[in-house]
Amino acid sequence: MGAPFLITIAAMALLSSLAIASDPSPLQDFCVAINDPKAAVFVNGKICKDPKVVTANDFFFQGFNIPGNTNNPVGSNVTRVLVNNLPGLNTFGISLARIDFAPYGVNTPHTHPRATEVIFAVEGTLAASFVTSNPPNNMKNRLFTKVLNPGDVFVFPEGLVHFIQNLGKTKALAFSGFSSQNPGVNTIANVVFGTEPPISLGVLTKAFQVDKKVIDALEAQFS
Repeated sequence: MGAPFLITIAAMALLSSLAIASDPSPLQDFCVAINDPKAAVFVNGKICKDPKVVTANDFFFQGFNIPGNTNNPVGSNVTRVLVNNLPGLNTFGISLARIDFAPYGVNTPHTHPRATEVIFAVEGTLAASFVTSNPPNNMKNRLFTKVLNPGDVFVFPEGLVHFIQNLGKTKALAFSGFSSQNPGVNTIANVVFGTEPPISLGVLTKAFQVDKKVIDALEAQFS
């Protein structure tokens, strides 16, 4: 078996792995998720509803036009349309979110471990930002920021820390699309300072290079 053949096989394997980097493609028309342990088919983490009893309502979600309550410390609210509240999404590898902002509100730094996110600005002026992963050769992580006006689109790469800020003194609105039926979310402040049990104080003080009292205050806020 020659070297060119082996190189070709290796390249095909790499391309194949990239092609299935998001949710796997369905092998049937649909698999409406159902919480029934007696069902026989289990696809993408959900059990399939019997196709004979599937209805149009399984592919329907209502209320995406209703603004979320932004009366909270960060001044934003996310309304998610995922497989858990739109079961017809199961196996399709997509989901949606509505993000409402109070004046100067922030969709705080977070990641989606299983999805790329595309944001579409609808109302207001937003600053959309993401940070690159750990770079080589002692380089610093890069921050990419773009100001979005109504009609603008911006992409957050899968797994990277990102955040959105309302720059205006009026409310703002954006919609997001995800390349997963269940993208997951890790809000940085919560996963660092709000775990149960809490992360070791020694770990946090070394990681952030701050005094113990600062960590105590942050943990009290997020606990």
